[in-house]
Amino acid sequence: MTQERDVLEVDVLYVGGGIASLSSALHLSNLVKAHNEQAAATGAKRLDELTIAVIDKGFSPGAHGISGAVMAPGPLKDLVPDFVEKGAPLEGEVKKESIFFLTKKRKLKAPFAPPPLNNHGNYVVSMSRLNQWMADLLEKNGVDLFWEFAGVEVLYDEGKVIGVRTGDKGIDAKGEKKPNYEPGTDIHAGVTVFGEGSRGNLTKELIAHLGLDQGANPPAFEVGVKEVWELPEPRLQPGEVVHTLGYPLKRDTFGGGFIYGMKDNMVSVGQLVSLDYSDPYLDPHREFQKFKLHPMLAALLSGGKLVQYGAKTVPVGGLYSIPQLSFPGGLIIGDAGNLFNSQKIKGIDLAIRSGMLAARTIFDGLVTDDLSETTLARYAKAVGESAEVKDLRKVRNFHQGMTKGLYLGMSKAVLQFLLGGRDINDRLDSKPDWRHMKRVTEKYGTASPSKEAIGEIDFDGKLTFDKETDVYYSGATHEEAQPPHLKVPDLNICYGKCTEYYHNPCSRFCPAGVYEMTTDEATGQRTLQINFSNCVHCKTCDIKDPFENIQWVPPEGGGGPKYTVM
Repeated sequence: MTQERDVLEVDVLYVGGGIASLSSALHLSNLVKAHNEQAAATGAKRLDELTIAVIDKGFSPGAHGISGAVMAPGPLKDLVPDFVEKGAPLEGEVKKESIFFLTKKRKLKAPFAPPPLNNHGNYVVSMSRLNQWMADLLEKNGVDLFWEFAGVEVLYDEGKVIGVRTGDKGIDAKGEKKPNYEPGTDIHAGVTVFGEGSRGNLTKELIAHLGLDQGANPPAFEVGVKEVWELPEPRLQPGEVVHTLGYPLKRDTFGGGFIYGMKDNMVSVGQLVSLDYSDPYLDPHREFQKFKLHPMLAALLSGGKLVQYGAKTVPVGGLYSIPQLSFPGGLIIGDAGNLFNSQKIKGIDLAIRSGMLAARTIFDGLVTDDLSETTLARYAKAVGESAEVKDLRKVRNFHQGMTKGLYLGMSKAVLQFLLGGRDINDRLDSKPDWRHMKRVTEKYGTASPSKEAIGEIDFDGKLTFDKETDVYYSGATHEEAQPPHLKVPDLNICYGKCTEYYHNPCSRFCPAGVYEMTTDEATGQRTLQINFSNCVHCKTCDIKDPFENIQWVPPEGGGGPKYTVM
């Protein structure tokens, strides 16, 4: 029996309430407002009763907003010229920055910051706070914002995207309807813009369904694990930036740490780990905790207290991993389209710029009453001509050059810089992150690697924390009486080949302790326990599982982390 659903008709629908969608909706509403004011004076056609809507799975604006983050302000200034006067939540302008190479106990300061990591004039920001501020501007412009509404299905009509379906609410763990059951809504739109962020579930399906990645490299990702601390006294200037390389990551693993000064004696501390790593025992959360044990970090955080924890992935595949960004009925913006500069560690500027260009394209189509595929294709052309994406061409092989780790990668980066982005070839090949993982015996030479070889540590609860404690500081909650939103189609793989080859790496690569393999002492029966209520929605599992046997789908709307300062 077909489920009857309400249908909501809007003119423009944004899927995802991150900075890309919010910026785009704000720019579009500003363009429409200016057009109508001019039309009133000239008698031109007005765009009356236009409905712009944003849906997001988070509990509130910014609840799922997390980034490092250092923002290049150019696109934001174009969007909101008086953003400082309007109270944009800027933690501080970057006037001091340092780069250190770390060993386990020592540090070596670089004499200067290389051009890609020169952040003078940029701003340290909190992504969740920036999203909250942007949402306030949108409400004043009359844009409809729907929080706690997760998009679960793309709607098509003869190959054209016509909107999305939101998730049902009130389904118990067995899939049965509870007394508070509410069916999801079908939202139909003239244009649907996908700004779901890194590894968006609908964007992933959309790209595969329409073949938008033909000829593109597979996407590649890094996972960032981050904490915000409150210090007992000023130890870092607001806006001060520190980047680190080396310890605690092994030579064959690419990544690095960051320390960003915030207001009110707060500091943002985190580490990025490239998900093309080969070690089945690598645990990004554990490596971050080890990072804080370095004397430089331990001294900085001494006497401080943990305020918030979070994790997210970032798309670092570069220029050749960008899919086709327009299609019949819609556009892809921001991280969802792999628009990220991995060498500069920058994505906010690309998110805002792509959102603004999408808004301009949609606005032109609304004015001419032509939102055809040809019109929407102008967006992709405009993105390609933007300064931010032209910069991606200069670093088009950067991430691919880092697949063997930091040391070889840095030599390749120098070569690419001298050759304008070219390597041995103009375009380096790549393979999905999950294919890089080696079997335990291949990596360690034994099926039983020691704790010392793995690099395990004890957590002291003061400077270092286990995953369960950190997840508490993320604010992550989910309605327990619902089907798990982490889908494992074939448990036989988990108990068979994945155990044999990789010793179930999901229990390590997840930074929130979602996956736990338990063994019944009496029977020896192994069981995969999925603690889905811990999930912080980083999507690492969907990316790194060596058998592609984990599928991340949205939980009931409103579930997940509740970030406020990330």
